Amino acid sequence: MSTATTAPVAPEEAQSVAPIVSWTAPIGLGILAVLGTITFGVFSGTKNAAFGLVDTGREASALAAWLAFAVALVAAAWLGYTWYRESRAGGSAARWVPPALAAAVVVFLLAILGVAGVTVITLSAPVIGWLASIAMLAVAGWSVWLAPRGRKLPRWAVAVFAVAFLVGFLVWIVAGGRDATPYISLAGLLAGAVTLAVPLVFGSLSGVLCERSGIVNIAIEGQLLMGAFSAAVGATVTGSVYAGLIAAAVAGALVSLVLAVVSIKYLVNQIIVGVVLNVLVVGLTNFLFSTLLTANPDGLNKPPHLGSIEIPVLADVPLIGPILFRQSLVGYLMYVAVIVVYVGLFHTRWGLRVRAVGEHPQAADTLGVNVNRTRFWNTILGGAVAGIGGSFFTLVAVDAFSKEMSAGRGYIALAALIFGRWNPIGAFLASLLFGFADNLQSVITIIGSPVPSQFMAMLPYVVTVFAVAGLVGRSRPPAMEGIPYVKG
Repeated sequence: MSTATTAPVAPEEAQSVAPIVSWTAPIGLGILAVLGTITFGVFSGTKNAAFGLVDTGREASALAAWLAFAVALVAAAWLGYTWYRESRAGGSAARWVPPALAAAVVVFLLAILGVAGVTVITLSAPVIGWLASIAMLAVAGWSVWLAPRGRKLPRWAVAVFAVAFLVGFLVWIVAGGRDATPYISLAGLLAGAVTLAVPLVFGSLSGVLCERSGIVNIAIEGQLLMGAFSAAVGATVTGSVYAGLIAAAVAGALVSLVLAVVSIKYLVNQIIVGVVLNVLVVGLTNFLFSTLLTANPDGLNKPPHLGSIEIPVLADVPLIGPILFRQSLVGYLMYVAVIVVYVGLFHTRWGLRVRAVGEHPQAADTLGVNVNRTRFWNTILGGAVAGIGGSFFTLVAVDAFSKEMSAGRGYIALAALIFGRWNPIGAFLASLLFGFADNLQSVITIIGSPVPSQFMAMLPYVVTVFAVAGLVGRSRPPAMEGIPYVKG
């Protein structure tokens, strides 16, 4: 009786494992690079595009430019030294150091333009178009070369691709205006984009707080709308915008309370509960508007206005001044909320527990964390944050409440949350992208660009689809998102 024997595998053969090849990023970047080359390069035209670095009608402050120059130079030098020191020590710098260094360098370059008194930059559409195309094709080609070797494209290369695409697209779309040299205020465009993104940022932060703990928050639209309604009524009755902000936070928290109780205690499908809450809030606010607010608009629907708060000197820093230092109170609260949520989630014990509950509730429960209580209070907190974002509509944008004035921005915030990969900073940047597209579609209509404004309105959604599909990076939700936890 003979037995078959298997030849031993050589150590070299055992160790030679073929690398895992992922072609999603190369395909996505390749498609965008080819489309960008055709659009920005081949069809760039021959005109120039002019961009203003300061608001129209405002004089640039030399003191602000020199202040930005000095601060950016010191910050860039310190960040560069930190990165170099960590590299020499054999380690790697913190993840925030490279993007912070890039931001400091950008501010430094803008400050140089401010010191030199440059207020308008004129760019050639064909030159910029072809430079952007070459950069995109190079990055896409590098990604194709790395894929068979099982290596990922560095993040800085992805950032270069994104900047090249954005610059090429912006120059191409402005150069298509009706004038000989079309002009837009870049400072006004970006400041307006940040303003329009305020409710989206609050909504996406609400989603981050809820979904990081495992609760799907489809009810962001209802929370924004109820916050807008309550802010209008509360500020009108009390005559105080601060009372309106508090009323908005409480209203958003109450909507989340229903979501938390029904989904956590009674284990109802969270997506269904969120959709029902959105429809319920729309119907309720429409009914109250028609019966109460319309009958007594001066007593219930005439809230005071939250104007812009301008920080002297800093508001005149070229380009970034109007964005950071000329905002309403809600706008400044937005910056604070992004920082607080990010630090809280990733640098505190509370944040560690929240993320553990969303990723592995059984393990968190074993370590003594009350899973459902954590989810409950995070959902309430997320609703309060979204409610404050809803106050933007009635206290900042429009001085009165109207039917369905949130206009689907809760769903846009949900898309920004997904695009931002459930990260507060990513959600903030994704919301800015949506706000930028929203503001740009108005600007291109004014300058007479042949690009349909509807195209700009749909562009962020197309990018979101690419993000969710993994063509521009991996987007993975918390592992136990939407799954109720029942303690065994």
